[in-house]
This record gives sequence, structure tokens and C-alpha cells, in this order.
Amino acid sequence: MVEETQGNGGVPSGDVQVVEPAVIKRAVGAAAIGNITEWYDFGVYGYLATTIQKVFFTDLPTSAGQIATFGVFAVSFLIRPFGGLIFGPLGDRIGRKKVLSLTVILMALGTFGLGVIPSYGAIGLAAPMLVLLARLVQGISTGGEYGNAMTFIAEYAPDRRRGFFGSWLEFGTLTGYAFGATIATVLSAVLSDEQLLTWGWRLPFLLALPLGAVGLYLRQRLEESPAFAQLQDKEKAQQQVQSFGAELKTVFTKYWPAMVLCAGLVLTWNVANYMLTSYMPTYLIETLPARHTGISKTASEILQIVVLVLLMVVITFIGRLSDKVGRRPVVMVGCAGLIVLSLPAVLLVRTGGNTATFFGLLIMGLVLVLFSAILPSTLPALYPTHIRAGGLSIAFNISVSLFGGTTATVMSALVSSTGDLNWPAWYLMIAGAIGAVCIYFVRESARKPLPGSAPREE
Repeated sequence: MVEETQGNGGVPSGDVQVVEPAVIKRAVGAAAIGNITEWYDFGVYGYLATTIQKVFFTDLPTSAGQIATFGVFAVSFLIRPFGGLIFGPLGDRIGRKKVLSLTVILMALGTFGLGVIPSYGAIGLAAPMLVLLARLVQGISTGGEYGNAMTFIAEYAPDRRRGFFGSWLEFGTLTGYAFGATIATVLSAVLSDEQLLTWGWRLPFLLALPLGAVGLYLRQRLEESPAFAQLQDKEKAQQQVQSFGAELKTVFTKYWPAMVLCAGLVLTWNVANYMLTSYMPTYLIETLPARHTGISKTASEILQIVVLVLLMVVITFIGRLSDKVGRRPVVMVGCAGLIVLSLPAVLLVRTGGNTATFFGLLIMGLVLVLFSAILPSTLPALYPTHIRAGGLSIAFNISVSLFGGTTATVMSALVSSTGDLNWPAWYLMIAGAIGAVCIYFVRESARKPLPGSAPREE
């Protein structure tokens, strides 16, 4: 064993890679800042969806406008697989750091661009078309962002603490969403409806530009992940670099079982995620008030923010727990929670009132965090180093585009067409069953080296 580090972010000359704790913390922080930027936008968009609907879809009836607003939101997810196909394999060829620097710029520009688009009343049909374009830019960038960020942290983290460090990526998710949701809530509370509609809603989107600048600065200061640097040295020595087409063929032929398991787990995780963060604000404010009263728009938003903050408190502890007991048991508990607790959670939300609504949202959040804390360290272990970013990005984004980002749109359509207000529970239960089958076939990866990588220690 070699105890000192040498260049490339801590790649040693011996069989065991050892890295300084300070280097790991910088890597985790730089990776998480992109997630903060991405989910800041989601928080703002989700909480201002009603206002955005009035600005860009004023000629549509309320229900149709709601579906159109979430449809534009979902389009950015439908384009994400193309981002994964481009930036995932690119991360395996030119490095995770370079790709992450590019994606954080694109994400910030897409969010900022949405904030400067004129309203439908000013430029007509061109307004929603430009919103669509901004969401497409965001979709392409996020398609390459998350897979490379997961890969980057997993390759930096020591084997015995990969769950803990991986959970910080989703800490960034919760931070970004809570930050965006808080700003949107404050603006909604302090501004009049007219002020919010004419200019107030734009302010949070414009803040994305400085957030992106901070993310770029942090990422530029880092060296490449040790596992990729070692792989790059090996490829140079052998004068062999896998082509784009060869990597795609390898991913879909040799590693298709990993792709299926990854996609299934991502489906479960992201249905739970977007049900809470994207659909619940509209479910509480737009869908339920016609049937019951007792909770205001501002109160429902504050309750959800409180839940997110509580999840921020526990998420890294759950990541640390998985380093001790394993990833599979924790994820299996999460799947069981979706199957058993989703209906009680939705019924509590339907009951109305601050207390019942809070506990309904909290149940959803505590089940969600069992996936959010664990899967960022579980999914990278499904692939070896030479295709990790590509395989992970492709499977992740196909699943998110088909099932995660469409959750709010599908729920709006199902509840509207059937009148069954329990559809969120049925949907979550189906997702939980799929996740349970997938995690059953996943090998335990806690405290073990990543495939194709040397053992790693602090």
C-alpha cells in the first residue's frame, strides 16, 4: 500500500489509491453545485407554475394550460436522453471535469434565458416556443450533468465512505430545490399578483447566471477524477481510445443487464422525487381546493419547504448508514415504503389542514430520501470505469425522460380524466414494486472498489 498521493487528484503509484480528505470535499462540493443549479430551476418552475401558465399560456382554459405548462416542463426531460448520449460517452473520452464545466454553463444559460423571454401578450405564439427552446437547452445539459456528477463523486470517494459522499450530491438537489422554492414563495407573499405576473416571476430565473458562474469556478479548480486519470494513462500507453460508436455498442450489448437495472431503479427514485417536488405543489393548490378547503397556497408551499429542509438534515446520515449496512437493504426498505405508505400519505394530504398535509408530505419525503441518499453511490457501481459515465448517463436519462419528468403531466391527465384523487398513490406503489424487483438483482457494492478501479482509501 502506498500512503502518499501523487498528482491527478490523488492517484498513487501503488495498487491502492489514497486521496486527501480536503481533495474529496472539494470534488464533492464542485459536483453538487451543478445539482443545486439544476434543481434551483425546478423549484422555481414548480412553485411558479401557475404564474408561468398565465404569462405564456393565456389563451388556454385552466386545465389545458396546466397540462401545457407541465408539458413544456416534461419536454426538457424527453430531450435528456440525447444529452446523455452526447455528454455521457464524451465524459468517458475527454474527462468528467471538462464535461461538467460545459453542462453547468448550459444549465445556467437555459434558466437565465427563460427569465428574459417576453410574455404571450407581447410576442404571441413565439413566447411559448422560446420557453420550449430554453427548456430544451436545459434538458440537453442536464442529460450530461447528473451521470457525470455521480461518476465524478463515486470515483473520488473512498470505498468505505462512498455512500456518505454520494449522498451529498442529493443534498445539493434538496438545497437547490428548497432555495428556489423559498425565493418563489417569498416573492409570491410580498408582491401583488400584478407585480408577480408582470416582472416578479423573472427574478429567480435571472439568479441562475451567478449560480452557474460559481459552479464553473469550482469545477475549473479541480483535477480529473483519479479513476479516469488512471484509465487515460493506460489508454495512452496502449495507444487505444474507445470510439464513440464502440462505446455505445458495448453499453447496449455487453452491459444491457446493468442498463435495465439502472433504468428500473431510476424510475422508482424519480417518480417518488417528482411526485413530491413537481406535482404536489399543483395537487395541493389547483386540484384539491375544488373538493376541500383548509390550507392556503402560501401555507402549502411553506410546509413543503420545511419537509425539504428536514430531508437535508437526514440525507447524509442515511448515506453513512448504507456504508455500514449496505445499499440493498436501505433501498429495499424504500421500495416497501412506497408500496405500503403511499396511500396513507395521499389520504393525509387529501384530508386538508396544515397538520395532516405536513405529515402526508413528510411520509413521501422520508421514503424518497432512502433512494436519494443511496442511489448516487449504487448506480455508478453497475459499470466499469471505461463506460461508467456513458452507461450511467444513457440509462439514467432514458428512464427519467419516460417516467420521472413526465410524472406531473401524467398525474394531471389521470386525475383530470378519471376524477380519482388517489392516482398519485397508485403510481407510487407501482414504482415501488418495480424498484423492489430491480434492487433484488443488484449486487451489494458497499465497501467494495468500483468495477475497473483500484481500491480507494482516505
